[in-house]
Amino acid sequence: MKTILCFGDSLTWGYDPEGPGRHRFEDRWPTVLSAALGPEVNVIAEGLNGRTTGYDDHLADCDRNGVKNLPTVLHTQMPLDLVIIMLGTNDMKPGIAGTAIAARQGIQRLVALVRHHEWSFDYDAPDVLIVSPPPLCETADPLFAAMFAGGVEQSRMLASLYRDLADEMGCGFYDAASVATTTPLDGVHLDAENTRALGRGLEPIVRVMLGV
Repeated sequence: MKTILCFGDSLTWGYDPEGPGRHRFEDRWPTVLSAALGPEVNVIAEGLNGRTTGYDDHLADCDRNGVKNLPTVLHTQMPLDLVIIMLGTNDMKPGIAGTAIAARQGIQRLVALVRHHEWSFDYDAPDVLIVSPPPLCETADPLFAAMFAGGVEQSRMLASLYRDLADEMGCGFYDAASVATTTPLDGVHLDAENTRALGRGLEPIVRVMLGV
């Protein structure tokens, strides 16, 4: 059996902006991807609301720094065949980093952590698929608009930066904006239709990378 780790933030956790709350299990993109791939592939959803690529959120109720989280998760879930990393949205908060290049640097560090992790039992390092999250959009929600002030334009740069990084580091790349868009309800998250579309959209490239 092949095993995939989906390492992400609220878009992977399944935040439902219409609730607010959490999407039904069957609507979350890792679940849709798992169903599409079939029983011979184990898809592990590791999503944390507010997770950043590699930056501390000192007001958070838990550690949301992906660089700090990832090594423990890798050790918990090994052996792995593929790690899908979809992060960067929360880096757009001006109080966190606020720039696309900062998110790109964080992704670079996360890929390095996967590549150079101390894998036990002679397990091989898994392949990495970098997914650029759908760009933020304008919203009338005053809290989210303030929380991500200036982030809309910066978030539109993520796909290009991530694509170039993937080429440099020999990773797979997928632009989530090719199939999914954020909802203007909060400008950040995906409705049920779009998170399902992301799961379906990822299937072909994941199959190629896994060889299934």
